[in-house]
Amino acid sequence: MISSNNINIASRSVLSSPGAIRSELPLSLDAVIKVMEARQEICDILDGKSKKFMMIVGPCSIHDPEAAIEYAERLKALSEEVKDRILIVMRVYFEKPRTTVGWKGLIYDPDLNKSYNIEKGIFIARKLMLRIVDLGLPVATEMLDPIIAQYIADAVAWSAIGARTTEAQTHRQLGSGLSMPVGFKNATDGTFQTAIDAISTARSEHSFIGVLEDGHVGVFRTRGNPYAHIVLRGGSGQPNYGAEHIAFLKVAMRKAGIKPAIVVDCSHANSNKNYKNQHIALEDVLRQIADGEDALTGVMLESNLLPGSQKIQAGCRPDPGISITDSCIGWDETAELIRRTHEALGKIHGENSGE
Repeated sequence: MISSNNINIASRSVLSSPGAIRSELPLSLDAVIKVMEARQEICDILDGKSKKFMMIVGPCSIHDPEAAIEYAERLKALSEEVKDRILIVMRVYFEKPRTTVGWKGLIYDPDLNKSYNIEKGIFIARKLMLRIVDLGLPVATEMLDPIIAQYIADAVAWSAIGARTTEAQTHRQLGSGLSMPVGFKNATDGTFQTAIDAISTARSEHSFIGVLEDGHVGVFRTRGNPYAHIVLRGGSGQPNYGAEHIAFLKVAMRKAGIKPAIVVDCSHANSNKNYKNQHIALEDVLRQIADGEDALTGVMLESNLLPGSQKIQAGCRPDPGISITDSCIGWDETAELIRRTHEALGKIHGENSGE
């Protein structure tokens, strides 16, 4: 029979519904409480009700779950040392936007061999998130595919919409319905207006089509997300976290009726794509806070067990603990930067260090 539909579709398969997978890997009552408490703490930081500084720290992308757990255990122990001044949230990223082609993340290709066993990837990703939440660490992730969000969002304390998708109406609508604070990254050219527009849109009510718990297609009507905020990641090879950028951004946000709450991504263009420069951005942010800047609420660091990155080789499993996407700082530098940040915040707030 001649058909004008699905001409370029090679195959199709049924995916288990969000409700089915969440029933098989449920969030325990204790975990629900931990997620809700972490979300509230982040909201308090964004509101200025809490003096704590948020640090979203972890791998650019996760390709080895056991290495991620080892990292999470170290990060949890460190978070206990600094919890009086810093809220640490672990980056647990499973989806990678691509300008052209490449590995799209653990959910899409968990075996790293282009077999694209997405159902397996969802199970692995959700199971890993639950293990990290059970350790007592809040998790952060990028929401890339609106359908995938239905499978994992209940475990997420903070989410990001990336620079390539901040302009998309689909992701602004998604952000308006997410249950956690969501950070919109500035455009890849480093300008702010796209993200400001996205924040305003995500804070508004929307109606859109999505996938229900049972897998059927349905209509979602949202209340709007009052904790949509901006994440600065630089652009066109130039940083945009300097005091002059922050001053300009604050004026633009206030004109849009948005209270400035700014997170700085120390990687990407803010490090000139050199992971060794992430500390420079962090140190600048801390200097601005010391000078009285209260709109800077947190930073992101791309970090892994070992520094640098590696290429995926056909037929070979990549080494655990080393990024297969953007280069990351290693654990030793990560721990040093977090402890130095804790010490600096103590001086800024006039508190005794070395308790």
